[in-house]
Amino acid sequence: MGILIKPIITEKMTPQAEKLNRYGFVVDKGADKLEIKAAVESMYNVKVESVNTQQYVGKVKTRNTTRGLAIGRVNRSKKAYVTLKQGEVIDFYASI
Repeated sequence: MGILIKPIITEKMTPQAEKLNRYGFVVDKGADKLEIKAAVESMYNVKVESVNTQQYVGKVKTRNTTRGLAIGRVNRSKKAYVTLKQGEVIDFYASI
């Protein structure tokens, strides 16, 4: 799993998978759309129609501790939303 880190399985993505045939993945920060498309096609044996990507900048978070104010940063990440061709389906729950 070099390029695809994990699938996004949320309440918001489940209806999109059923109605729009769109699935979400957390991907490697350096991966481009062609690499993501090839990785999804080879891992799940499906045909990909389009790939949309989003990069998230890590948020700055603060908290109060006994030593004072602790300031940190959440890691940045990249997400890819993959639309499959008509009739193709990815079943994430088959291996459970």
